[in-house]
Amino acid sequence: MATILIIDDEESIRTVFQVAFEGAGYRVLTAEDGKHGLRLLAHQMVDLVLVDIFMPEMDGLELIFLLRKTRPACKIIAISGGSGERDHLDTAKKLGAHDALKKPCSMQEVLAAVSSQLNHAPNLARPSPHHPE
Repeated sequence: MATILIIDDEESIRTVFQVAFEGAGYRVLTAEDGKHGLRLLAHQMVDLVLVDIFMPEMDGLELIFLLRKTRPACKIIAISGGSGERDHLDTAKKLGAHDALKKPCSMQEVLAAVSSQLNHAPNLARPSPHHPE
């Protein structure tokens, strides 16, 4: 079972994603900001991080930059909403996010992005069967 860490300052977003991901069979951890997310990552094996761009304390771009240095094998999906966000999502990809989604997006889009990243990710924690697409 893959583990996903959701880092978003909006509790309602974290809850919706958590319910959907758990329903799809994933183990889910949540954090309300980048600093809390880093504390969780210090003690947890995580396969994928879903990170919001705009958060207090530490924004998603700074977090992505740090994750690329400290957890190079971890898959990252950046997510953000509002007008003019495309530039921030492009920057997230340049910093190392594997995918970027603009809110609002459907849960099917999010689940498809997660599944795609996890099916292409070498799993360092345990053997994983190859899933051809």
